Amino acid sequence: MTRDPWRLDGQLALITGASRGLGLATAREFARLGAGVVLVARTPEDLETAWSEVAGVANHEVETLEADLATHDGRGRVMDWAAERGGLNILVNNAGMNIRKSMAEFSFDEYRQVLSTNMDACFDLCRRLMPWLQRGTPAAVVNNASVAGLTHLRTGAPYGMSKAALIQLTRNLAVEWAPHDIRVNAVAPWYIDTPLARQVLDDPDYSAAVIERTPMGRVGHADEVARTIAFLCMPAAGYITGQALAIDGGFSVNGF
Repeated sequence: MTRDPWRLDGQLALITGASRGLGLATAREFARLGAGVVLVARTPEDLETAWSEVAGVANHEVETLEADLATHDGRGRVMDWAAERGGLNILVNNAGMNIRKSMAEFSFDEYRQVLSTNMDACFDLCRRLMPWLQRGTPAAVVNNASVAGLTHLRTGAPYGMSKAALIQLTRNLAVEWAPHDIRVNAVAPWYIDTPLARQVLDDPDYSAAVIERTPMGRVGHADEVARTIAFLCMPAAGYITGQALAIDGGFSVNGF
């Protein structure tokens, strides 16, 4: 069957952290482009609200899966779902969190919490879902990293470490999985107008500093990230793999 290179019809996409922010925007965009979507998050009330929003634009099935991906049991629930479905075309590793502190203020448990959510969950899902992605080839994986994985930000060392690790994981898997017809890319957003970012952007001084360093003079919109993720999963992007695409209004290339 010839596929429209600019759509995702007939594809099944699993999106983590899909109940709000970038994950919800991505699920909504995928549904608009014809994909079946599975929304994974840990809070049932948020999942129910997200399902209603995504189902409103979907022509295909929209499922929800409650799972805390920072835990082995939560990731096991995803594996059980995959085994039941028997195949998957797209995986978007979006779930993440942060604790904004200086290095000296971090406890080791807090450090592990950031890395287990942002890094361990992505690694384990990729590792264990690979056989199901093979059944859905050509398949695509997109890992949501951050410009914090490319340069210093005020977000804290553990967050930056976890996002840098996702970028390197993306590169390694792109090479390792290319013979299996699975493409692996990453996006690296700067400040995007989401509930998570508003925790600091609501501070006028902080927001002004962010905008001053951004050549385009504004923060990004969640839909702008979602559309980029969708593009990386389309047939139109079929020769793109191993890339970490900054969605940052020019921040990462802004010199003096």
